This record gives sequence, C-alpha cells and structure tokens, in this order.
Amino acid sequence: MRVVATILGLALALSVQAADYPAKRVAFVSGVTPGSASDTMARILAEKLQQKWGQTVIVENRLGAGGLVGAKYVAQSEPDGHLIMMYASAFTVSPLLQPEVMKTSELQPVATVATIPTVLVVPPERYKTIKDFIGAAKAKPGELVCADAGVGSATHMAFERFRFSAGIPEVLNVHTKGVGEALTEVVSGRADCYFALVFQAKKMVDSGKISALATSSPKRSALMPEIATLEEQGFKNASYNFWVGALVAAKTPRDIVNKIHDDITALVESPEVSEQIKKLGCDPLPMSVKEFEDMIAKEIRENSEIIKKANIRAN
Repeated sequence: MRVVATILGLALALSVQAADYPAKRVAFVSGVTPGSASDTMARILAEKLQQKWGQTVIVENRLGAGGLVGAKYVAQSEPDGHLIMMYASAFTVSPLLQPEVMKTSELQPVATVATIPTVLVVPPERYKTIKDFIGAAKAKPGELVCADAGVGSATHMAFERFRFSAGIPEVLNVHTKGVGEALTEVVSGRADCYFALVFQAKKMVDSGKISALATSSPKRSALMPEIATLEEQGFKNASYNFWVGALVAAKTPRDIVNKIHDDITALVESPEVSEQIKKLGCDPLPMSVKEFEDMIAKEIRENSEIIKKANIRAN
C-alpha cells in the first residue's frame, strides 16, 4: 500500500507541477545572434507565450561551440521547464563533433517550430544546371571550392549529404566565419558553391549576382518555388532538414514537456504565427513529441555516418 501511495503521490505532484507551470520567469536560450531566423522565432514565441502564461518570457543569447554553450547551460539547469533551448538541426551534429562538451541525451525534445530551406548557389554563368556542376566536380576531383558557414553547420552538412548522393568524390571545403563571408566567396567567383538559406540568397539570385541550382529542403521553398529540390532532380537521400525546435533539460517531468509542447505547437499552427514564420522564409513544422524524438534519433544515426565518411572534425 505504501508503494502504491508513493506512486500516486508522485503522479499527483507531477500533475500539480504541470498545472502550475510556469511558476516563474521563463527564458528561451538562443545559441545564435539576434536577428537570425531561429532567434527571431524564439522572440515571436516568447511574446505570445508571455501573454498566454501570464509570466515574463525572455530570450537570452548564449553563443559558442555551434550552440553547445547555450545547450549545456539549459541541460545543467533545474529540470522544471523554465529554461528552454531554442536549437536547430545543429543539435544532431555539434554533440557528435564535441562529445566531451555534452551529449544529446542531456536535452529532451519538446516542440518543433519550423524548417529553413537551403539552396545550392553558384557563380552566375559558371554552371547552368546541377548536372553541369556535378560534371565539373567529377572531372576535377578536389579542385572545386565549396564554401560553408562553418564546420558542422547546416550549410556544411547539406553539401556533404548532396556530395555523397551525387557521387562527387572530393572538393575543397572552405569553412568561413559565417553567411556573409560564404556568399561573398560565391559572388566573387572564389568559391564554386554554397548551400545558402533561401531567404538570405533570394535577393542576390533575383539580381543575378548568383544562380540557384536546387533546394536541399524536403520540399520546394515558398520563396523560390521555381527551384526544384535535389530529390526532384533524382538525388536520393540528399535532403537536409534544417529544423528549428525547442528542448529542455532531460529530467523535466513529462507533464511539463507536454504542456510546453502543446502551447508552442498551438502557436505554430495559428494563422498569425504561421504567417510570421513564413515571412522569415521558413516553413512551419509542427509535430508530436514522439515524432520529434524519432526525427532526432534518425538524424543522429545519419549524421554520424556522414561525419565518419567525410572525416569531419571540430575546429
């Protein structure tokens, strides 16, 4: 009877926790700079959730190590849901490259928010089609210069997935300090390609400064609907799902996880927030906690293989 009473008492305590959540200020922790897509999404959610929850909800930027500085800060916090990590698909890459910093098991997936399409851009006139690009890469192994926004970044991993799918043997990877530098390398002709975020590349594509050959996202971008995906062009397992989502400390009670999930997902599915996400050049991506967990597990398996095959090492 004592065991039963203890179990019932614990269940009651958890339900009370969820019913009372949030009991104090909530902070979304962002591992990227203000103004970036995922940081902006965190601020949109913070404003709406503050109205819904009746508690202060802020965004706190903790930069470094591919988001791991902020992620570790959340992972080591009190597991009560009051610190929420706004992370992206780097969550299934950075811990694999720096396992001494943290493991993915230290955070609990809560809710997906959006997916950010990427597009393969090249210097104008140099390559007319994706086949032209692949042909040149195969004809001169190791000579084509491919820029990215850093080791293990979404732009880097998107290219590696495409490279293996297309059977490109080798290229010269140039890991830049960020988006601006990577795009400049392509515009100047010093780099042959870069997987840019669609909303960052669109103006340059429209003005003719760069050309777009294919999107790496699972479906076409609403901002560039005329650009076919890699999958549509015959490249299997080439898509890179650059997602943004919320995670909390691993031992956070499930009732609280479910409450945060339900409230965030309701906002993502609402016409107002959905439209705000689309204006950022992103696509809303609501899914269940279980679907989010399964997606992360699948990506960890696949990214582990890519990292090993491409011999990717953290800086």
